[in-house]
Amino acid sequence: MKSSAALLALATGAFAIGTTEFSPMGLLPVIADGVQVSIPTAGMLVSAYAVGVMIGAPIMTLLFSRFGKRAALMSLMLIFTIGNLLSAFAPDYTTLLLSRLITSLNHGAFFGLGAVVAASVVPREKQASAIAAMFMGLTLANIGGVPAATWIGQQVGWRMSFAGTAVLGLITIAALWVALPKGEPGKRPEVRRELKVLTRPEVLLAMSTTVLGAGAMFTLYTYVAPVLADITHASPGFVAFALVLIGVGFTVGNTLGGRLADWSLDGATKLILATLAIVMAILPWLMTTHVGTAIGLVVWGAAAFGIVPPVQMRVMQAAAQAPGLASSVNIGAFNLGNAVGAALGGVVISQGLGYAAVPLAGAALAAGGLGLVWLSGASRRRMAECA
Repeated sequence: MKSSAALLALATGAFAIGTTEFSPMGLLPVIADGVQVSIPTAGMLVSAYAVGVMIGAPIMTLLFSRFGKRAALMSLMLIFTIGNLLSAFAPDYTTLLLSRLITSLNHGAFFGLGAVVAASVVPREKQASAIAAMFMGLTLANIGGVPAATWIGQQVGWRMSFAGTAVLGLITIAALWVALPKGEPGKRPEVRRELKVLTRPEVLLAMSTTVLGAGAMFTLYTYVAPVLADITHASPGFVAFALVLIGVGFTVGNTLGGRLADWSLDGATKLILATLAIVMAILPWLMTTHVGTAIGLVVWGAAAFGIVPPVQMRVMQAAAQAPGLASSVNIGAFNLGNAVGAALGGVVISQGLGYAAVPLAGAALAAGGLGLVWLSGASRRRMAECA
């Protein structure tokens, strides 16, 4: 297997998944109007997707791990394609909610198994960077896929955004077929043993850090369109431009996060979470001008996505006896954080605290994640002293 071709195919899948996961953020007002619900209610589509990822991650990983990696990844992308088509034709909010749940079932297992494949095709000292290369597709989706889907949704209709994303699923299936060898069938997983690995304190702490880091990001990202409209008085065109800037930040942060994680997992995680907390705390002030908004969103995007490679590697190392399941479940942890962040942002808005309070709530979650990293380090030091 050529590592570059494999990573490109995986990144293509990440691009498709990123487009369908993140595009509703920029389309919340349009979708809410289209299915006749409030913006906070439409925000629950994000939470529903996240819940589906959490449920689907371990189930789909254990179900498909007995197949070869190529067959498993292609099957997962078929689920993705069907879910997006169902979303495009959903006649009402309830059906759209269920369609988003179906779409999300592939997410955790694809990234979980994909991370294992990415790490297996490079030397050990470059594994975090290889995982970052796969997630690069996710960040590029925020530069190209999400703004394009947002523009299409605003100009033609949100249904066409989902239909176009389904086409990306078909392209990914073809790329995986070409780039990955058929391979040997996987072994039947030892479910009890692998699940036991996930209950270790160091694994749970690592996953909890993932939840809070992702929660900080999605507290703002879910409601970025109405936040921009309220604080910055942004036009629809500037909202689309802001999404591109966020995508640029995601891409820069993903690359830096991978390189920093290859240097020091703990150091990278602490540095990035501290930066995220600080930036989100000052965003309400920065977003009072268009220039400040542009600068703030790029830096915020870099910190928000820079955390992905180090926390993914932390979990895979902590659960070395079950890396595939742990990797997939950690993607579920990301999306638990997504759900927590979306719900927290919705509560802030519904309680009348104002859109400026949304990034402040995210800053509190990032600070909590930083505290967990310090706690994890202290726990390891105590264990080393007792050994």
